[in-house]
Amino acid sequence: MSTILGSGDFTYEVFMDWAKLPEGWSFFEVTDVQVDSQDRVYVFNRGKHPMIVFDREGNFLASWGEEIFKKAHGVTLGPDDTLYCVDEGDHTVKKCTLEGQVLLTVGTPGQAAPPWSGRPFNRPTKVALDPRTGDFYVSDGYGNARVHKYSPDGSLLFSWGDPGTDPGEFNIVHSLCTDSEGFVYVADRENHRLQIFDPKGKYLAQWNNIHRPNGLHISRGQQQLVYIGELDPRLPVNKDIPNVGARVSIYNTEGKRLARLGDIRPGMAPNQFIAAHGIAADSRGDLYIGEVSWTAQGSKLSPPRELRSFRKLVKR
Repeated sequence: MSTILGSGDFTYEVFMDWAKLPEGWSFFEVTDVQVDSQDRVYVFNRGKHPMIVFDREGNFLASWGEEIFKKAHGVTLGPDDTLYCVDEGDHTVKKCTLEGQVLLTVGTPGQAAPPWSGRPFNRPTKVALDPRTGDFYVSDGYGNARVHKYSPDGSLLFSWGDPGTDPGEFNIVHSLCTDSEGFVYVADRENHRLQIFDPKGKYLAQWNNIHRPNGLHISRGQQQLVYIGELDPRLPVNKDIPNVGARVSIYNTEGKRLARLGDIRPGMAPNQFIAAHGIAADSRGDLYIGEVSWTAQGSKLSPPRELRSFRKLVKR
């Protein structure tokens, strides 16, 4: 029997084994995913083959990045059919062709900026593109509390953000996306909110009541949808509380929640999530979701073991 998530206009059938990996391969854990204009799926992961490419039916097409990336985090499709790959472990952003040729590196490989200095980068997390200019933003990240904006050639234009809880401040700036108007949506993870800025970094608004927003994706099209992966609680005193995380929520760009996918508890069942870290939608509205399941759970088991970290949700 198939597993169904959601309801109404946001009903999905779960395909757990959609990706047909070559024999002996594994993702280890999937940090992010992107879909190009031909619905080819690029799965960024922390296994031996950091970028694995599939067609829409889940057939293996190619892999690359084996000698390029230290610790995958975020990947973003550029308008010129390129991929901006954020390497948290290398403290860099690499702009690559769809075949894996590195066209541009931003940041000093292997060298982190001083913690909380505001200088790029200290464990960056994600790139978003300004749809009007081709400039790009980088969320930075774990060792900083900053968003940086760059010109297309990789020149730093300006930065904003500091540690804290006030508007324009961040507590793990974990991901970011832009909408068709160029507004910047930032997943301020440990402040349990999304913050929204204009292209100059001016604070506009925030969405609250989002539990540890982790993955973030905005679809293009007539109706823009904001997909948010929410983490479960992790403190010893609240880790067993139901209905506060390990799910995917869907909003419109006005901040109205339209749907919520997943169970009230985290887990390995087809209707549950562990740690939705990367989300992408294809041209038909199907979703591809990567989970950092090793970091969140597998590494803490006795003995530690790799868990499921990727699935496709087919829109019905």
